Amino acid sequence: MQELILPILTSFIIVLISTPSFIKIAIHKRLFDEPSEDRKIHTRRVPLMGGMMIFGGTLFSFLLWLPVNEMGVIKFLIPSLLIMFFVGMKDDIIGTAPTKKLVAHLVVAFIMVLMADVRLTSLHGLFGVREIPDWAGIMLSIFTYIVVINAFNLIDGVDGLAAGVGLIATVIFGFWFYYAGDWTYSVLSFSLAGALLGFLIYNFNPAKIFMGDTGSLIIGFLIAVMAIELVEYHAQGLPLIINNISKPILSMSILVYPLIDTIRVFTLRAIKGVSPFTADRNHIHHKLIDLGLSQKQTVFIIYFFNLLIIGAAVFSQQFDPSYSFIVIISSVIIIVQIPFLIKKRKIKRENAQ
Repeated sequence: MQELILPILTSFIIVLISTPSFIKIAIHKRLFDEPSEDRKIHTRRVPLMGGMMIFGGTLFSFLLWLPVNEMGVIKFLIPSLLIMFFVGMKDDIIGTAPTKKLVAHLVVAFIMVLMADVRLTSLHGLFGVREIPDWAGIMLSIFTYIVVINAFNLIDGVDGLAAGVGLIATVIFGFWFYYAGDWTYSVLSFSLAGALLGFLIYNFNPAKIFMGDTGSLIIGFLIAVMAIELVEYHAQGLPLIINNISKPILSMSILVYPLIDTIRVFTLRAIKGVSPFTADRNHIHHKLIDLGLSQKQTVFIIYFFNLLIIGAAVFSQQFDPSYSFIVIISSVIIIVQIPFLIKKRKIKRENAQ
């Protein structure tokens, strides 16, 4: 049980204690996220780059409690994490062109896929597909890294949203790897979970600090690694509590909100003929706030939605994976349409008056 408690407690304390001091430094150095009328919700200047605390707390706790004999993928994980950290920090301070950030994402993806061999090789029976060709696995894995990293970057638009969704994901991943007996990824998951829990105390509405790209890129990268490792984990020897759960379905369910929101936003931007990296207010969390919900109500609804889909993935283990995937994804698509249907009815009612 100490593999659970010590990493999460260490990173939590580090972030909890260090963040107030960093907030003072950010204010003194004028490191703010400025409000804007077009797409940002906050109406006041908020200190930025809180992701530095998440990075520091996670890395310190992970390396402190990682078993001595567990190196392996760490040789490639840490350099990739540093790339995400410095790219995010540069973007928070002076800005970075979307194409340059995409290049960095590709570099990290290539390191993890081609050098660390953290990539997808099978769909584990989903739609009857098991082993997939190497070239398809490499392309799918690179695509997964890019999508998940950008997904967490894109949902960081409401106080406590990216940190809260990341906390839910890392706790679920942490327990899964704990039961699977994988101490490396269990310690990594809980180290990040503790850092996010500590950061949420200052990031929940009204936020005293934002994580910025420094935080969202790190969270997205580490969770992408965890998701791929979970999908690829060998089923032999897994305890009964997790053995029958479809790993691809569970991974996608854990990431359901970032994925569905990113796919939806990118599709809308492609239809309009604009760059998929163009900022706007078409995210689901923006639409919930437009309905009159507060930021707290919005994030709690999304937390509940995320947990509901994860619960559905666990419950569906008794059914055929392909059938379960179709039912879950159909339910997700229907549920996310509700805010937009309510908004349309509200507009019609206002026009009628």
